[in-house]
Formats: sequence, C-alpha cells, structure tokens
Amino acid sequence: MPEFVRATIQLYQQALSSTITSFTRSWLLVVAVMLLTLAMFAVTGVAASLGILGGFLLGAANAFAMGMFLALVEQAVLSTRRMVWDDIWSAAGQYFWDVITIGFMIWVPLQILELGMQANPYGPMIISGVFLLLFLLLNPVPEILYQRHYGGSLDTLKESYEFVQENWIEWFLPLAIILAPFGLTFFFMISSQGGRIGLDFFQLLRLPFSILTSGFLYLGMSNSMASILVLLLTPLGVVFMMLFRGHLFAGLHGSSRRQRLFRARSGSL
Repeated sequence: MPEFVRATIQLYQQALSSTITSFTRSWLLVVAVMLLTLAMFAVTGVAASLGILGGFLLGAANAFAMGMFLALVEQAVLSTRRMVWDDIWSAAGQYFWDVITIGFMIWVPLQILELGMQANPYGPMIISGVFLLLFLLLNPVPEILYQRHYGGSLDTLKESYEFVQENWIEWFLPLAIILAPFGLTFFFMISSQGGRIGLDFFQLLRLPFSILTSGFLYLGMSNSMASILVLLLTPLGVVFMMLFRGHLFAGLHGSSRRQRLFRARSGSL
C-alpha cells in the first residue's frame, strides 16, 4: 500500500476514534442542536414579517446559534471532561462577534457580485462558481475560530486559505466521498440561499438532512417514516460531522504531511 494512502487512513482512523470518544462524553451537544434549531425556526418565523429589520434579527440569531454551537464543539474536541448542562448555558454568546464579522466580510462581496451579474445571462453560473470557490477555500473557518483563536478576521481567512492549500486532499476527501451521489447539486442548493460559508447554522443542518433523506427514500421507506427518522437523526449527524472535522483539523494542523508519511512508514500512529 502506498505510504500516502496508509498515512491518510491512519489519520482518519485516529480522527474517527477521537470523535467517538468525544461523542460519548459530550452527547448533550445533540440536545443543544435540537434546542438551537427550534430557536432558529422561531426567530425565522418572526423575522419573515419584519422586512429589513427581520434580516438583521435573523443574522444576529444565526451568529448567536453558531457561536454557541462552536463553543460547545470546542469543549467536546479539546477538553477531556464530560459535558454537563451548565456548559450549554455558559456557551451562550461566545464567538458571536467573530461569526458576525466574518459573515459580513463574505456576504458583502457576494451581494455586490450578485448585483453586478443581474444583466449577465451567465450570472447565476458565475455566482455559483464563486460561491463554490469560497466554500472550498474557507471551509475550515469554523475549526480555525475555536482552535486557533485569532484576534482578527482577516488572519482567520488567511489561515483557512493556507490550510486548504496544504491539506486539501486529506481535508476534502471525506466530504467528496459523502457528496459523490449528489454531484454539484448540494453546492448549487446552498449557494441559492446566499451564505456565510460554513458559518450558517441551517447550512450545517442541510448536509446530514439531505443525505439522510435521500438514503431513506432510496431504501424505499415511506415519506412519513423517512421524515420522522430524518428529523431525529439530523442533530446527531451534525454533531458527529463537526466532531470529526474538529479532530481531523487538529490532526492535520498538528503535523505535516512529511511527518505523517514517516509515521506510516514506521508503522506507528
């Protein structure tokens, strides 16, 4: 087996093992996702009737939910103690301004691009292509936020680009395997929603929701039964996905590709 393949498999095995360990001591994250999802749907219903003010309200609610969720994921990934109820409430308000600032820095250029492309017949395709590029280059921003703790948003975006440039194969391979049945459909779907590139709470829900829905329907399950199972399993899928991403990021950031190849060659983890 080529050394690079062996090293990559070892990396995923270690990340998966750490993810299972984190999940067993931080299962309350699933409950937190459920509570945040209900809160986001409630705010969305209120914001729909408030026009521009509703947009600001929804943006603030998203930043609150994402910041709180990332703070809980941080504890699950980086701490060895068991999560308790008090941890959920103490996470409220964390990373709020980081999510707001980075989301604004990404949203404004996309809005300008969308306005500039309105008269272009290829506008939607160009916008989707730009969004896909940003989605890839800024994909690890959530992990950089809670693991690297940069003081400036520009530094966060810069490290995201550098991290992807160095680790794009190992980082995106699991995502590519999962999304292979969807092709580019998933990216076009989320790009049509605008986006904060990984810092949108509903976008986090959308990936496991789409995969579970398609899987259950492919197995011939009825729509009603599939819907119930999807609603129950989506929070679990979100938590497992973010824990795996967190441990994978830590493994990649804590070692170079050369170091991983050396460990694979020596047969150690």
